[in-house]
Amino acid sequence: MDFRDVVKLNLLFLMSFLCLQARVESSRSVFFLDGSPQRYIRNRPVDAADDTNSMSLYEVVAAISVLLGFAPPSSLPADSSYKLNEVLAPNPFDRPHAVMILEVRGVEEQLLSADYLNTQVGSVFKSRVIGSSKAEIPLPGEDEVSVVPLDEPLNVECNAACVDKEISNLAHWLGGSLDGELSVPLPSGNTLKLDLLKKADLYYASSLVSLFRSIKKAAEIHEDLAGSSMSPAELLIGHFTGVEVLEEEYGPGDITQHAVELFQTILAKLFDLLQTSYKGKIVGVIVSNEEPSSHSGAMLDVTFSARVSRWLKEVQATNETSSEVLLVRRSLAWITGVILLVSTIIGVYLLLNMPLTRDTLLYSNVKLD
Repeated sequence: MDFRDVVKLNLLFLMSFLCLQARVESSRSVFFLDGSPQRYIRNRPVDAADDTNSMSLYEVVAAISVLLGFAPPSSLPADSSYKLNEVLAPNPFDRPHAVMILEVRGVEEQLLSADYLNTQVGSVFKSRVIGSSKAEIPLPGEDEVSVVPLDEPLNVECNAACVDKEISNLAHWLGGSLDGELSVPLPSGNTLKLDLLKKADLYYASSLVSLFRSIKKAAEIHEDLAGSSMSPAELLIGHFTGVEVLEEEYGPGDITQHAVELFQTILAKLFDLLQTSYKGKIVGVIVSNEEPSSHSGAMLDVTFSARVSRWLKEVQATNETSSEVLLVRRSLAWITGVILLVSTIIGVYLLLNMPLTRDTLLYSNVKLD
């Protein structure tokens, strides 16, 4: 192999790496949902295609920290701070202190429609996610932040009959029915039909029910926190992989597209429920990743900073030393008390027997001969 072949081979590897990196970067996106009358996210067209329409995962984490009411990492560079100014509203004293984070796996960027979310939610800020595939959300402590998971398995609290009942309630809530198969009408006019005897279909429906129950639970927890003296920030975080399982079973066909449309419909309804419960003081962050979860795992994770509490403690002494210290303290207390008592009695006696002409308070302005 001569020098030219080596150069061509290196160029081929470099082009393959760049193509793979571009694919990874273009397969991830983030959606900031804000439906409150007083915006926490800047208004921006969802189809903006300028060079700044991209964020690193660390910038997403910094934006989440600010929305929760905490300071962004001190190591955040100036360019990232400028990016936060493009996303967040300028008022630093008005933050929602509540964020819902939902990582959606197996959904292509073009399938998760920002236009639909914008019409249903109220305001959407969309951006591509570039750079690192994992990041941690640093939180100050469990007493300052209430973390509610949104992806608890449904079978933890429900048996088979309970799951069927929950899926039936969800179908009626969406205007559908459960009669042997799950049938739900979609806003586009299509109908999603799922056979719950199939493992993938049942997993998708159970994931929707789990998300629905978790959101309702989060709303109840918020009501309890609002009625108490404590007012911690609230973070709702979870993952949704129901669409990913359906795509692995049926491929990127009509069933998968209809499942994404149903997910978007439920997401809009649940976020509206949160907006009502939180009185508009909550922001949704939807992270879409086309890459399967089995390849890279979770993109966002929560970590609590360790705190070292220092208490002033008296060094324990022996019983003999403690008795001596206690005796000295009691003696000093008695002596001080007796001195104060005697001084008080003498002072009162002298005041009562003092001549009036010597009272400087009464005769301070009188000149006596």
